[in-house]
Amino acid sequence: MEIADRTTPRTEPAHLDHPRNQRAFGRTKALVAVYGALAAAVLGTVVIRALTGQPVTSFMWGRSAGVLASAAVTYWLTVLAARGARWAYLRVRIISVVMPVAIIAVDLIPGVCPPWFALMQATCALAIAATAFVVNGSGLRAAFPKTR
Repeated sequence: MEIADRTTPRTEPAHLDHPRNQRAFGRTKALVAVYGALAAAVLGTVVIRALTGQPVTSFMWGRSAGVLASAAVTYWLTVLAARGARWAYLRVRIISVVMPVAIIAVDLIPGVCPPWFALMQATCALAIAATAFVVNGSGLRAAFPKTR
């Protein structure tokens, strides 16, 4: 039996392959996919409203497309993090905390968007906020220790 050298840096995150962590990444992927589906529904609603002559603003176009793009990037980063990319994991942690705050904060500004749009965006915020609880859990944080 060989004793491991504790001074040698690890090349892969510790315990990343643990079933609990793989389940956490599975939940994260599912929540980000829901975030993307809801964002696509918001953009689809904006498209349908525009095609039927109902008023839509450039803010609604840009915001709904931007949220959908952030969902795609977040999913890609989640896949990379599940494979062991610490930099991707850190970005998913940041996005999952910042995006809900940004979505809700802007939607609460009076007159920026109609209530139906704010409500649909809030559902997106809930999905990505739930992701924050999963990726900031102690198991995944331990799987990606700080390196110096």
